[in-house]
Amino acid sequence: MATYTPAEIEARWQTAWDKAGIFTAKRDETKPKYYVLEMFPYPSGRIHMGHVRNYTMGDVIARYKMSTGHNVLHPMGWDAFGMPAENAAMAIGGHPKDWTYGNIKDMRGQMKPLGLSIDWSREFATCDPEYYGQQQALFLDFLEAGLIHRKNAQVNWDPVDMTVLANEQVIDGKGWRSGAEVEKRDLTQWFFKISDYAGELNEALQGLENWPAKVRLMQENWIGESRGLQFAFSTIDAPDGFDRVEVYTTRPDTLMGASFVGISPDHPLAKQLEKDNADLAAFNAECRKGGTTAAEIETAEKMGFDTGLRVRHPFDTDWELPVYVANFILMDYGTGAIFGCPAHDERDFEFATKYALPIISTYLPSEDSDPKVTEAYVPAKTDKVFYNGGFAGEAWQTGNDAIAAAIDFCEGKGVGQGVTKYRLRDWGLSRQRYWGAPIPVVHCDTCGVVPEKKENLPVELPYDVEFDTPGNPLDRHPTWRDVPCPSCGKPAKRETDTMDTFVDSSWYFARFTSPRADTPTVAEDAAYWMNVDQYIGGIEHAILHLLYSRFFARAMQITGHLPESAIEPFDALFTQGMVTHECYTPEGGDEKRGPFFFPEEVDRDARVKKDTGEKIEIFSSVKMSKSKKNVVDPLGIIANYGADTARWFVLSDSPPERDVEWTASGAEAAYKHLNRVWNICDRIGAMDKDAAGKDDDALLKIMHKTIHDVTMGVESFGFNAAIAKLYAFTAALQKSKASHAAQREAVMTLAQLMAPMTPHLAEDIWAHQGGEGLVTTAPWPKADDKMLVDDTVTLPIQVNGKRRGEIEVPADMPKDEVEKIALASQAVQKALDGGQPKKVIVVPGRIVNVVV
Repeated sequence: MATYTPAEIEARWQTAWDKAGIFTAKRDETKPKYYVLEMFPYPSGRIHMGHVRNYTMGDVIARYKMSTGHNVLHPMGWDAFGMPAENAAMAIGGHPKDWTYGNIKDMRGQMKPLGLSIDWSREFATCDPEYYGQQQALFLDFLEAGLIHRKNAQVNWDPVDMTVLANEQVIDGKGWRSGAEVEKRDLTQWFFKISDYAGELNEALQGLENWPAKVRLMQENWIGESRGLQFAFSTIDAPDGFDRVEVYTTRPDTLMGASFVGISPDHPLAKQLEKDNADLAAFNAECRKGGTTAAEIETAEKMGFDTGLRVRHPFDTDWELPVYVANFILMDYGTGAIFGCPAHDERDFEFATKYALPIISTYLPSEDSDPKVTEAYVPAKTDKVFYNGGFAGEAWQTGNDAIAAAIDFCEGKGVGQGVTKYRLRDWGLSRQRYWGAPIPVVHCDTCGVVPEKKENLPVELPYDVEFDTPGNPLDRHPTWRDVPCPSCGKPAKRETDTMDTFVDSSWYFARFTSPRADTPTVAEDAAYWMNVDQYIGGIEHAILHLLYSRFFARAMQITGHLPESAIEPFDALFTQGMVTHECYTPEGGDEKRGPFFFPEEVDRDARVKKDTGEKIEIFSSVKMSKSKKNVVDPLGIIANYGADTARWFVLSDSPPERDVEWTASGAEAAYKHLNRVWNICDRIGAMDKDAAGKDDDALLKIMHKTIHDVTMGVESFGFNAAIAKLYAFTAALQKSKASHAAQREAVMTLAQLMAPMTPHLAEDIWAHQGGEGLVTTAPWPKADDKMLVDDTVTLPIQVNGKRRGEIEVPADMPKDEVEKIALASQAVQKALDGGQPKKVIVVPGRIVNVVV
């Protein structure tokens, strides 16, 4: 009897696939195309089972679509620029390029044994000059089309690392890496004009029907469309040039509850006032050190500084409001100024209470409610409330109705106008670092900012840099930095900022359609392969990456690099759950901070570290991550059980949108099942070819039902449900007494249905049973509709609403005949106790209800 040997089987079939070039994608107008793409990985140096789950899901879809006659594109690349490589170079020496390409080599070596149906001929890394040179070409085209501009902007500046930090990299006012106090600086930066497309991007979300609703909602909230009123308060005794304070509000219905006006520490008026007020200057400086994310600002203590200025309410010139500088107002949203209505805003209520400001209700839960406010009353905008102060026209209105009425009223009185605004800001792409795509412009004293000539692309990063000194090494590299002006030829300097890594990942999907072209895309290839039919990735990329990619698709369409049909690049999106694993620390260790041990370092059962015998703590499962060392190396699993076992386990244990916990026992169980499948195949192969049997129809009926159910499962991303049907089919085949011919047909069909999940084992079963060619290229089996119809059905019997038994009857039996059999059953006779039923209800194929 042959044995299941994954190491030998998997190597053999991967070689066969490579030799046949099965996964090399070529344009073929005679076939429908299918483009499946997983979000590409950052080359950190090690993949784990979370990566395995993500790429196996995409592989199942790619293999299935290939078997259904589609021409499949399934590429792979590397999101390779960014700070981690630069940080590694600083920490351990060496060069970011060497570190990155070394990690790519290691990770590719870990991925290939999984047997993924990837077209590796299209592989690229975003740090390849061939790739970022075309990205630079896109930059120049976007610049010419007016999609990029350069302006002063306030940024978070780390004075030690000498670089701009994203809001998320500022922790408690300090740089996440250096620990230095972060400064707010005005720097000239490059921006994509994504805000010009905020309305279009928001509206188009409604058409993305095959995206998760939660992702569309997250993008909608990030874009932040709001309808409100923009107006101005006139100032009293303000400095010259500041006779008005412009305000934008989404709740103009609360204008009669105004208590104060607040302005940002970075508002022009605040900056003007601080010139003659040292206390205000100090307050503003302290505010600028505070949190930069919305969450940090929301939770921080609300602080204000009374400027002494007053403004007049637009509906009552005798009504004056104080002007405060407040730490919770951002300059980059709205106008950088608000009016506070503490009765209906928790933040304003906290502020007004702290500074003893009036709190005036404009609406109440009911007409007889006490107008005295003890806490902010903030109902949903769709709730009806009683307006006791305002201009809504009707006393009882929803917030939305009242807002519209307030805008109409204010416009009629000449107090401002209704406007639609978006929270989405322009996308700043400048980064003061080395390991990124150089921005292809030159700064000339005579000509100004001059785009590089396309024939000079790529502007390559110099290799001979050092990281001993903080700051951007490109600033200190005169032979790279100092160049002739492309326009006048005079001495000039290259832009030393590089591009945000989100730029690299915002168009890679389009580059895969023609990855070796000397233009960003090739029209014929882009028209054939785009859109991505199925995109797969983590929910953590639901906002920025997807939003930026949607913008890039529009920009590439405007500049002629994508067809108009690709304006929304991803037709369907699936966000998979995480793979989790226990964490291990020394006894008394910290669940969040460690230190941690790798799973292979501990004896879990004995609860000790293997090499020292030190006692360990075991903490609950969390997402696999290098920081917690709770990663499981796929190569170890493949060495012990084979790639098919790893693939089967990550697909079978839970619905793909949910988290799955990796356990050794789960892997062992998956391996035993695949052994069982192989043994069934081996047994059938040893049968007498002319062996007769019994119940052939029963086995084939189960087979066709399984074909139907597995097909539905794969097409709906219900991989775990499909595998559950395969388990049941395997059990039926194992017990079957059918003929050799029927069992052979069944096991070959089983191989076809398992091929997307366990391709190596499926190929071996197919070959073992004499299948023609490769199972990978065999057509997907089709269920016979006639075989899906049950000859008999089992009907539960309920008596007075309680289940009392069941009967098995022909599926097409008339209702009156079913009723007779049900009434004659022992369970019903016992309930009737010699009497007659009041009513009998037969639901064909479903149930029999007897009312006694």
